[in-house]
Amino acid sequence: MRQFDYREKWKSLLTPEIVSYLTQIHEFKGEHTLFIEAKADTLIRLVEIAKIQSTESSNKIEGIYTSDIRLRELVKDKTRPRTRNEQEIAGYRDVLNTIHESHDHIPPKSAIILQLHRDLYKFESYNIGGKYKTADNIIEEEDSRGIKKIRFKPVPAWETPEAMEELCRAFEEAMATGEIDPLLLIPMFILDFLCIHPFNDGNGRMSRLLTLLLLYRSGYIVGKYISIERMIENSKELYYECLRESSENWYENKNDYIPFVKYMLGVIAGAYREFSSRIKLLITQNISKPERIEEIIKNTPGTITKKEIAEKCPDISVVTIQRTLAELLTAEKILKIGGGRYTKYTWNNER
Repeated sequence: MRQFDYREKWKSLLTPEIVSYLTQIHEFKGEHTLFIEAKADTLIRLVEIAKIQSTESSNKIEGIYTSDIRLRELVKDKTRPRTRNEQEIAGYRDVLNTIHESHDHIPPKSAIILQLHRDLYKFESYNIGGKYKTADNIIEEEDSRGIKKIRFKPVPAWETPEAMEELCRAFEEAMATGEIDPLLLIPMFILDFLCIHPFNDGNGRMSRLLTLLLLYRSGYIVGKYISIERMIENSKELYYECLRESSENWYENKNDYIPFVKYMLGVIAGAYREFSSRIKLLITQNISKPERIEEIIKNTPGTITKKEIAEKCPDISVVTIQRTLAELLTAEKILKIGGGRYTKYTWNNER
């Protein structure tokens, strides 16, 4: 069986690019800590937006959809799930809320992971939640001709309970030394979790929930305010490519963690950069709300939607955003592209 021991393997990860990401994230964390403590009430709207985006994106990666209206109602717990897709979305919502509220009391142990998986499927009647896989699974890929081939064969079902116990034990032992940056250990753990592929269904979503849990437990709570799942969805081709590269020769204990670790650190650093930009907008006191909206559009390369403006400025009402957009269009400061729900805006650089 695969051996899990992070106490030496992490040293090979300290490439210049990875060290640069670590430095950036540590600096961001230090800069944001006091602001988060002082402005908790101001950030509530950001938390609400991130929950909706995280629930939507993590499920969309797995091909699970519902309408925007139904999604918002489900995340806010204002309706009951009607379809299997909505049952899975509601389950993700509840596990995400549990992690947000109680992460310090949820240790990464095999039994706890089973409980989280149980809750992920608690609205379904298929009775697959909270159980490790009962049959071997494979990870396939399809080429341009539609021909499928096995990309990776995870741990057999009969080995899975022991593999999960060993994985969690190795992670906790490495964390307990205090010598290894959690930002290195967490993506290593997640990669190994995905290579074990311990469940019949829900492995991808569980990996993203566990990523948030472990980051929060280590003090990196940016995922509460900026959706890490959304950032993964927006770069999912690169995500799968890095996962493929890092899983090669995994069984032989010769896999290279660097591609996946570098990808995840890039996502986390990107989330912190986005959080910084939103903080700057929230604390800008010397310009009006319409002026803030104007600055956002002016400093956005390409196009931006009304929904994206609202996400960047959660304290500004939809009415104010609509009125400001109309005024900017009349003044010919911005251009309108498309119509209806697909309407986008861009700064008029030729004015």
